[in-house]
Amino acid sequence: MIAAPVALDPDRPQLRRVGALRFLRGWALRSRDRRFGGISAMRVEGSRVTAITDAGVVLRFALPRGRGAQPLRVEPLSQRDIPDEELHDTESLVLDRHHAWIGFERINVVARYRRDGWRIESFARPPAMRRWRSNLGAEAMVRLPDGRFLVFAEAGRGDDAFSPVLLFAGDPAVRGSPLAVLRYRREPGYRITDAALLSDGRLMTLDRAFGFYAGPSARLAVADIDALTGGSIIAGRTIAVLRAPLTVDNMEALSVAREGGRTIVRIASDDNFIALQRTLLLEFALDEAAP
Repeated sequence: MIAAPVALDPDRPQLRRVGALRFLRGWALRSRDRRFGGISAMRVEGSRVTAITDAGVVLRFALPRGRGAQPLRVEPLSQRDIPDEELHDTESLVLDRHHAWIGFERINVVARYRRDGWRIESFARPPAMRRWRSNLGAEAMVRLPDGRFLVFAEAGRGDDAFSPVLLFAGDPAVRGSPLAVLRYRREPGYRITDAALLSDGRLMTLDRAFGFYAGPSARLAVADIDALTGGSIIAGRTIAVLRAPLTVDNMEALSVAREGGRTIVRIASDDNFIALQRTLLLEFALDEAAP
């Protein structure tokens, strides 16, 4: 994999601020391996990135710290355990020390994998997800500290201002896991692509939009989720919007961590395996004074 630094604004390289985020560094990533790209979700653990792609592949690499080449590990996900289905459009990811939960669009499945070898341990196709539109399902997933899971559809049907959300009482990859139905309020034109928990328990969401003339934009928002029940509406407050002339693409992946006393926010883009798009990895520090 080859990393090249990018500025927040190519025309104003001194610009370091967007909303409640302070830009730290950014990279455009590429590789000769044709399986690289299409990043739809990622988690950063220490200095290591684990990402999944639209094509059902796991990418693992170190956070770039300089221009040039660095090792990349590419591992296809097991495709033999979900009968009569081809694994593709892997869109959402939750990690713990030994396991990974992965959400699949189109087939509307959540699967639990062992991280050593990426073997499926369990999977489920919850009835409440079967009605989700085939290309708009299981776009974001978060595990709460008490073991519950939130799974977000990218969007609802038609012009619905809300996206369906399921709150699982336990493991969503176990058939019959009890759940409640919630909703996520979308900003006009935007659709959720990923989510992560802040250390204070609030939820950070990443939304993307695309305009024919305006191009892509990304919205980061924060929501309080301390009293979730069936029927709850998750509504985030916008903390930053990236759009031209800022460096932005089809931003789909979000990872948040506490590092050195700061909240570090990283977002990455899905290049759709198209030469005209880029795989970007942008790193910010969250303004702790922001409400």
